Amino acid sequence: MSSKKRKRRETIAALVSERGAVSVGALADLLDVSMQTIRRDIDALCENEGLRRQHGRVELNRKRLNTPFDQRADTNAEGKNAIGEVAARLVPDGATLFLSIGSTPLSVAKALLRRKELTVITNNLSAAMALSEEISNRIILPGGELRLPDRDILGSEVLDMMGQYRAEFAIFGVAGVAEDGGLLDFHSAEVQVREKMRENAQTSILVTDSSKFGRLAPALGGHIAEADYVVLDRPPNGTFAPLIEQVGDRLTLAEGVAA
Repeated sequence: MSSKKRKRRETIAALVSERGAVSVGALADLLDVSMQTIRRDIDALCENEGLRRQHGRVELNRKRLNTPFDQRADTNAEGKNAIGEVAARLVPDGATLFLSIGSTPLSVAKALLRRKELTVITNNLSAAMALSEEISNRIILPGGELRLPDRDILGSEVLDMMGQYRAEFAIFGVAGVAEDGGLLDFHSAEVQVREKMRENAQTSILVTDSSKFGRLAPALGGHIAEADYVVLDRPPNGTFAPLIEQVGDRLTLAEGVAA
């Protein structure tokens, strides 16, 4: 198998694991190949990756369909926990912060339990529940529909609410980082909320593990160089060395630091 085909199939598997299901047409557009090529890739993946093809899309098998967020949270748990510990050190008691959706921001929320009297504005229900264990915290959630199984809230109500607050910190993750430093997510609504958080905070903190570098997702917004702090578990592969150099001393590698 060629490296190009292997990378394409790895991307498909990651996208389906992230979202539970993705249409054949969306995959063809994202990966810039024919739908026939995508169908061949899907046929191969369905034999080995716990996926199935159904009504013009590829999805997780039913026994896996209801837990993609929990699977992501368990992936590279050590690296994400280290990121959470380092990011939490930047936030003092009594701070006000935005916290985005995603499994890495959830790791930050768990580490923030050492803080008291935080005001947290978030659409990440899992993070809100984790932070609710400290009863001195104030937690502000938007209205709208809860997206399952991810346990987050998206939509116009979320964007409107984020625009009504200002915070000392915005802590956010991304689905992917492009080679040019562009920040990627799976839906434009995710990008809009993330960018609104960043714009309305004094200090922005991007938290992401190194596997997100080079990972494809269709919605683009923001650039890694716009973050005041970037917290990674370890350096990404050498392709991204010029980008990491551009970030400079705003970068912290968490593994080996968090202990």
